[in-house]
Amino acid sequence: MDTPWNDSQPIYRQLRDRVVAMILEGTLKDGDPLPSVRSVAAEYRLNPLTVLKAYQQLVDESLVEKRRGLGMFVLEGACRSLLRGERERFLEDEWPRVLATIQRLGLDPVELLGAETVKETKGD
Repeated sequence: MDTPWNDSQPIYRQLRDRVVAMILEGTLKDGDPLPSVRSVAAEYRLNPLTVLKAYQQLVDESLVEKRRGLGMFVLEGACRSLLRGERERFLEDEWPRVLATIQRLGLDPVELLGAETVKETKGD
């Protein structure tokens, strides 16, 4: 997890988002333990209650489970669930704005996809 925090969101929310990113990127897989509340609090100089609040959000979202005496663990299917939710959010919230920009600028979607493919092959 990266350390810099920004002022636009509460820290517990930013921490929650970082754990979500780690699940989506595969850094944390189904069944993996989350770092302990104490270790995260110490490493990032956070109040343990802030870390606990972030972790509790993940529990409330059914992405993580508490195992008494053992800690918190990524639930089976958490990544799949997150991907489904992120895709829906993208298609409902972001894609209409992207499409409107493409249309406003008179861009050809096929050209845009071709430009991305060219960039990917040049980078390899």
